[in-house]
Amino acid sequence: MTRHFLAIAAMTVTLTLAATTDSIKVVHGQVSDYYIPVVTSYDVTGVITDAQGRPLDGATVMWLHSPAHCNTDAQGRYRLVGTDADTLLCIHYPGKEMTIVTRTSGQHTVDIMLPDKHSGSIATQRRAAQTTPWYDPRHATTSTYCNPLNISYNYEPWNNNTRQGGSFRSSADPMALTYKDKYLLFSTNQGGFHHSANLSDWDFQTASFQRHPADDDECAPAAWVIGDTLYYTGSTYEGLPIWYTIDPYSGRWRRAVERNTLPTWDPHVFLDDDGCLYEYYGSSNEYPVKGVQISREDFTPISRIHDLVLLHPDRHGWERFGMNNDDEVTLKPFMEGAFMTKHNGRYYLQYGAPGTEFKTYADGVYVGDNPLGPFTYQKHNPMSYKPGGFVQGVGHGGTFADLNGNYWHVGTCMLSLKYKFERRIALYPTAFDADGVMHCYTAFGDYPCWNADYDIKQPADRFTGWMLLSYGKPVTVSSTDSTLTAASLTDENMRTYWSAASGSSDEWIQIDLCGKREVRAVQLNFYDHHTVQHNRASDIYYQYRILASDDGEHWTLAVDKSDNDRDVPHDYIELRQPLDTRYLRVENLHMPSGGYLCMSAFRVFGHAQGAKPKAVKHFNVKRDKADPRNAMLTWTPVDGAYGYNIYFGTAPDKRYHCITVYGDTHYDLRGLDMGTDYSFAVEALAETGRSPLTIAK
Repeated sequence: MTRHFLAIAAMTVTLTLAATTDSIKVVHGQVSDYYIPVVTSYDVTGVITDAQGRPLDGATVMWLHSPAHCNTDAQGRYRLVGTDADTLLCIHYPGKEMTIVTRTSGQHTVDIMLPDKHSGSIATQRRAAQTTPWYDPRHATTSTYCNPLNISYNYEPWNNNTRQGGSFRSSADPMALTYKDKYLLFSTNQGGFHHSANLSDWDFQTASFQRHPADDDECAPAAWVIGDTLYYTGSTYEGLPIWYTIDPYSGRWRRAVERNTLPTWDPHVFLDDDGCLYEYYGSSNEYPVKGVQISREDFTPISRIHDLVLLHPDRHGWERFGMNNDDEVTLKPFMEGAFMTKHNGRYYLQYGAPGTEFKTYADGVYVGDNPLGPFTYQKHNPMSYKPGGFVQGVGHGGTFADLNGNYWHVGTCMLSLKYKFERRIALYPTAFDADGVMHCYTAFGDYPCWNADYDIKQPADRFTGWMLLSYGKPVTVSSTDSTLTAASLTDENMRTYWSAASGSSDEWIQIDLCGKREVRAVQLNFYDHHTVQHNRASDIYYQYRILASDDGEHWTLAVDKSDNDRDVPHDYIELRQPLDTRYLRVENLHMPSGGYLCMSAFRVFGHAQGAKPKAVKHFNVKRDKADPRNAMLTWTPVDGAYGYNIYFGTAPDKRYHCITVYGDTHYDLRGLDMGTDYSFAVEALAETGRSPLTIAK
């Protein structure tokens, strides 16, 4: 027999519906058409009993997620109409466990036994987190930070980016500024901005300007301050409003102008100390970055529009397209993300290249004596560069000064796993040396570093000295979904991940540090597997506990986030005091949006006892004579070392670039500039510390 299900009027019929529908009946209503699936249905019958085999009278039998249900008779029998698409039977009886049973399509008889109700619940119980000597959940502010930034990255809207790989978080193209003694961070696709008092602990404030449901809310935004007024606009070729507020935390913004007149993609607005206002913009692999003076009244151009700088990948190796600056065929590289910083009377025009989906994404700088040029390519380039380590890439960013006058640079990190524009954000100390060379310190950029509460003038001094203790360490887990191996949790690769077979509170991760270690901080880098979430929501949070043990059998609670209600996708926890332990165990309590327990890395930082590693030997740099943009770096392994930092720059006192290498004793460097001589050095990294530098001859 057949029956009709009345459906809400819709313009299309989903693939799921079509797969279980014999036909579609269209009813023309007074206002709209109604699409009614016609399906084959049949009776599903059976008997419901208790654990002792006694029939249950009055048990409710229903299809999961459906209003259709029936009740059992005195013999425990039920009869429920279903289709092949109805595969989950849900049974409720007071005092018994609510039970869900899967049946196969076409199975007409299903007998079910209900177990007695136990003391627990199918719902995760909220419980107060306990304070331990190592973590206080009610006073969890930190004095350090660890990249990528632990902010509430928004989920990509439901668009073509997400339909193939599923839900994922992303943000990029950041800029930050100081506004009324707080730091504000604006970035792509966030529906607002993040703010912090120390650059470690970030909160989110909604400020949505979204036009279309599938659009990024804020794409490569610009924000600037004039007096006590904060202005904001996004990237556009068509013209967007410029908004303003004097209280950004209220969520209320007004329009300063209805429509920006310039095709300002990747805009940056710079207020000079003489009161003049300038705009820089451009994102293209054909056209140069542009600059223009604009009116402070209506933000229209009041000067000639200048073509400022272009890429020259034939001379600058780091500007070449490709994951390792190794693709000169597919596309020309992209120049984007202009940003202006003024220091000691000089103008530093920053720009991103060669592509946001590559680990070589970096920011270069041109320097001039006038805000509209002419500009000269800085010999030390790129200004920010991080093609190695756990966090890779630091392009299309912005530079700002903290309340102590120290500079920082926020930039885009490459992830590009589910989609090429899947990205994160990182923060690095930045400085100008005695010769005016602008440089960003990325060495140990994904290790714990001191935050803006500390007035530290030398960027290298921000590293805490806490070494990585988790690299390559054995991990055991409660379960694994498909082929996602637990080894991905300690391989220092953000583009690999492990997932449990569910998101339940039965799932856990355990790491063996292979000896007692002094643990100072941990970072849990969650990832999304079977998550169903798009755009921002208020109920996205992670809850878990971390336990410590010396023998793997007797456990002590170290970190309790049982009642956490914050969105912490890269949760970084600085311990209140050192924790001496061999084993660490993460017990899952809650994952957001239906996702499984899934992480790209469980990172542990601190110290091991013993001597520091010895200096690297046989460090050789062979620059390609045919193409001096390339060089092959080789060295011999050091006992006890888990990795190496390669430093290079335009002089021995200007080795500002750093590349972190794990698991190899060579590196194929393709980011050099023609006609520039470089100085190279390398150090070994071990759990006990760093080796002396070895200088390449």
